[in-house]
Amino acid sequence: GEGTADGSESPVAMRAHAWKTFSVPYLFCFIYVFIFALQTVRWHIELQPWASPTPSLNYEALRFLKYISTSQISCEHMNLSSLRGNSEAMKRPWSVCLDERFSLIHRLRNKQCRLYSLGLGNDDNQFEISMANSGCEVHRFDPSIKSAHIQEGQHLWYHRLSVDWRDPNPAIAAHKLHSNTKKLGTILNEFGHQKIDVLKADVESAEWKILENLILEDVVEQIGQLVFEVHIHWPGFEVSGNDSTVVRYWYSLLRELELKDFRLFHTYKDLSKPQMLLKKEAFNASSCYTLSWVNTRWK
Repeated sequence: GEGTADGSESPVAMRAHAWKTFSVPYLFCFIYVFIFALQTVRWHIELQPWASPTPSLNYEALRFLKYISTSQISCEHMNLSSLRGNSEAMKRPWSVCLDERFSLIHRLRNKQCRLYSLGLGNDDNQFEISMANSGCEVHRFDPSIKSAHIQEGQHLWYHRLSVDWRDPNPAIAAHKLHSNTKKLGTILNEFGHQKIDVLKADVESAEWKILENLILEDVVEQIGQLVFEVHIHWPGFEVSGNDSTVVRYWYSLLRELELKDFRLFHTYKDLSKPQMLLKKEAFNASSCYTLSWVNTRWK
């Protein structure tokens, strides 16, 4: 019933009254938070319009290759040796911008620089060593190393971790003491790092989905410069669609970087690799390019 013999409300009625009193405001609050979350969480990047009225690999490839071959901003000093007048520096694939107008050179001088390097067993770590010797805090993520964490010298760490575009499935990860595959945003949180001055990636075709994850989760805004090796001889891990769709997706990803105020300042076309695009020897394309961007809003 609604009441008791002495006229007071029954426990059931009291609970119903409390629900009516408190549920409506909380319900509206929940709906507001849910709608806000839907507006801020992005699941897909915005695809650019097709390069031609009818989807065409020829037009998509020409637009994409022109885009990655054209510097959007000039940079006079592209690595440490270039500051000392070494002209050979311009020929190296791993280039960062050390011009005075950007913060990296100042953070290096103040020993406040942080570099993350993503690799898959690549033995070429001269870039990382050079940056560490210059006072930059360098973290190299490589699942092939034997120990969980190795420190070499004062500024160089190796971590047995692989950066992916998703965190491991909790049901699967629960059976393992340590998961060695994580998203970059998760690693940043676990390491307590708010910013990365330079992110270098040589991840053998996982770069497209990793880059997409960094954009969708706004992690890219925590990064000052990007130096990515991109592979175009096949679509890349978990990139699907026909050839023209794939190239449009690549191009759209890079345009997203531009919308976030990243500017391409250096392109290295690797002539030692097979010269092909999506398994085709066409367009005078290399299967591998190293691209360097600077975040012009980076402080």
